[in-house]
Amino acid sequence: MVASDANSRHRSAAEGSLGPVDRSLRAPILQAVMTMVPPVHQLFKTPRPGKAVLAKDDVAAVIAIAARAPSLHNTQPWKFRVEGDVIELLADSQRQLRHLDPDGRELTISCGAALFGLRLGLRGRGYIPVVDLLPDLARPELLARVRPDGRAAATAEEAELVTALPHRHTHRGPFTPGEVPARVLMTLQLDAAAERSDLILVHDRAQVAGLARLTELAAAQQRADAEIAAELSRWVRPAGSTAKDGVPAAARTFQQPARAEPGGGSGNPARPAFTGEPALLRMPPRDFGQPGTQPADGAPPAATAVLTTPGDTAADWLRAGQGLQRLLLRAATRWVFASLQSQPLESPARRGEVQDLLGLAGQPQMLLQLGRANTALATPRRPHSELRANEEEA
Repeated sequence: MVASDANSRHRSAAEGSLGPVDRSLRAPILQAVMTMVPPVHQLFKTPRPGKAVLAKDDVAAVIAIAARAPSLHNTQPWKFRVEGDVIELLADSQRQLRHLDPDGRELTISCGAALFGLRLGLRGRGYIPVVDLLPDLARPELLARVRPDGRAAATAEEAELVTALPHRHTHRGPFTPGEVPARVLMTLQLDAAAERSDLILVHDRAQVAGLARLTELAAAQQRADAEIAAELSRWVRPAGSTAKDGVPAAARTFQQPARAEPGGGSGNPARPAFTGEPALLRMPPRDFGQPGTQPADGAPPAATAVLTTPGDTAADWLRAGQGLQRLLLRAATRWVFASLQSQPLESPARRGEVQDLLGLAGQPQMLLQLGRANTALATPRRPHSELRANEEEA
């Protein structure tokens, strides 16, 4: 199926999207990245003799890791069916935002992130994962089958990604001052390339400002659409809600950083001075129909990027999701977090404008702004019983 040309396509992605970096660093970093969770093209293979048996506790732990994936408005649009040692990843169409995401592109990207979690979860438990992507075209909701293929201890790199899971979060608040080293950014690019997607850094100030403007236009367009506005409001949770999905109030309301009075004094330290115009550097985050809840202060992001894929099929969306979760977890190991922005990509016209603005050869799947953040609350997750398609066997 996909395996025949996977190796050549992977090499092209890995070598063609790194940008102006020191070539002497590429080989050792790429070698380190590729020894971690195997990329998808290495997982389409004939199982080795000897069956690895998944224990019930293993299944629960692996699904819990997969369920920590990011998703559009924390809809968590996935279910898992377990048949013997096979874990099936299913799209939960009841959680699709049909007006905002009619083609299910963002739903599938979210499920791709959960698929990477299944692979990582199996590695964390000492199993070697094998993935069958889109195994049954007669069942479009079945996105992947994952099964163990023998045993091998998790590497230190894989264990580090598992450790980052609890504090990995979509960053909606202000960033804190601090650089993100070029070597870290390059490693994130290699993580994306390992999953056959590209993380392209946007260095041009005018292009970043253009992305911010397109984001504002897309937001205004969505606010004016009654059906989209109503759909979004259904996933916004009020303060004190005990819901295990949707966007909680704590993730939408931000405290303004304290400023010192002119001349110093004994109060809180003054906000550091930044060159340029930070307002043009930060793409406005989604306000969820509640203007005024976006962060209005803080440091500008350290980097702006776009995640792209060669094509725009369901397989591409799944690979984009796997690449996204892989690089987000890698960033979190260094306490670097991403503000994810999809509004300009939710309209075909705006998405085309993003592609033209950045001169992209591939298809834009997600916009990211990366920066430092010391603390944040993780969004809630649904219990295991709600994630199982065959609950009687859970």
